[in-house]
Amino acid sequence: MDQQAAVTEDLVFERDGDIGRIVFNRPQARNAFTFAMYERLADICQQANEDHSIKVLVLRGAGDKAFASGTDINQFREFKTPQDALDYENRIDRVLTVLEQCRVPTIAAINGFCTGGGAGIAAACDLRIGTRSTKIGFPIARTLGNCLSMSNISRLTSLIGAARVKDLIFTARLVEAAEAASVGLLTEVVEDIAALDRRADEVARLLAGHAPLTLNATKQAVARLQRRLTREEGEDLILTCYTSEDFREGLDAFLTKRAPQWRGE
Repeated sequence: MDQQAAVTEDLVFERDGDIGRIVFNRPQARNAFTFAMYERLADICQQANEDHSIKVLVLRGAGDKAFASGTDINQFREFKTPQDALDYENRIDRVLTVLEQCRVPTIAAINGFCTGGGAGIAAACDLRIGTRSTKIGFPIARTLGNCLSMSNISRLTSLIGAARVKDLIFTARLVEAAEAASVGLLTEVVEDIAALDRRADEVARLLAGHAPLTLNATKQAVARLQRRLTREEGEDLILTCYTSEDFREGLDAFLTKRAPQWRGE
């Protein structure tokens, strides 16, 4: 296999011919994202935009437990001001927008848990292939008590509809593979990890052989049909949640492994 690899501690990017493979490499933390990982993901997408020898990107979580379980909770411990919350959501919006608008097709190969920011990453990809053990959701109403940005809500609503977005977030449940496929969270479901890797590779090679201008024009056309509300249009909602006593309570409860006591303040 002709591979050129660029490796960081927590995220691996390698070239396999005209296919770029991105691996979230923190299996001990269910591949929870650090801020540096978000930035590295955006950099790789920009590289694919400029390097026309890259035809497809495949995203995968290391290990067998998770695709990505969202942002590493410890990143939130540094939040001191309202601007910290706005800067965080701005970062996430910027990275997911770069991923969503990447010139080449993007395939999320999802095994195990795909939650929070990880589910946001998957939703920003063009295709999502899961296994029988895949579980997808945004359980923030029972964990941290924060909220999704306006652009992330907009992206998710375009994908699965407003009623299902409210169902997912209100109930804080994780959707299993069969239901995820039926509502559009997954494009298809395979049996296990071995089958996932085979199928993701098969689809990647199929797409790599197709007309790149046709694929990109289709991506751009779909994007033009789906207006994305901006983060700024929901800053009041972000500040309401992230600067609340409930958010601090949720953060402390998560880190100390206890049930949070919500007060709505």
